[in-house]
Amino acid sequence: MTDQEKTHFGFQQIHIAEKAGKVAEVFHSVASKYDLMNDVMSLGSHRLMKQFTAELTSARRGHVILDLAGGTGDLSARLSPMVGSEGKIILCDINQSMLAQGRDRLLDQGIMENVCFVQADAEKLPFPDNYVNAITMAFGLRNVTRKDEALKSMLRILKPGGRLVVLEFSTPQNTIVKKAYDTFTRFWPKIGKKLTGDGESYQYLVESIQMHPDQEALKSLMETAGFVKCDYHNLINGIAAIHTGRKSRQ
Repeated sequence: MTDQEKTHFGFQQIHIAEKAGKVAEVFHSVASKYDLMNDVMSLGSHRLMKQFTAELTSARRGHVILDLAGGTGDLSARLSPMVGSEGKIILCDINQSMLAQGRDRLLDQGIMENVCFVQADAEKLPFPDNYVNAITMAFGLRNVTRKDEALKSMLRILKPGGRLVVLEFSTPQNTIVKKAYDTFTRFWPKIGKKLTGDGESYQYLVESIQMHPDQEALKSLMETAGFVKCDYHNLINGIAAIHTGRKSRQ
């Protein structure tokens, strides 16, 4: 196995072809308890983060927005009233179990009129060029094998001037906050084991956060992929960050 054929799955080095399947196993396992664990791991703050993410799309009535790695539908639920009946939200996830949870949850909330569901890989999005006004991706990019390919795929389907808004765990800017956060995350696998019976999946999630590019590195990846006006907003001292970028109008 050459270095070019390897990627990381948490702290493990694995063959690139294996990663999608391993990530799928994690999310098949945690899908039914995903929202509960999000509340536990973020102490409820993920809800405010997602609201800010939705607002940064500048969504308006009639817009078409792709909620990529949309999982259980948190962002879709926020975006749906913003685009109205004239618009459309595409809740897209590579994992069928997560997509089913999202469909059931939105159905329970009565949010179905302008939402459709697509199972697809972020690296090979099955949509036409210049198709969507904005793309959101919350806590999903770190699980993508080839982030550069996924970003290029997103850029392709965005309309000129369209926005990408990525919410993801990142790197705390203060050493004291970072140490406290690292200590807190060490308990996640134990909590996951207690609440879901699966500690290993949450061990992967902790490791995937630590392996994810920091704020400047992700900004650079977006710029290399072709996005312009790239920036980021640190949340809770950088424990999470929202990255934004646009497709050039030219």
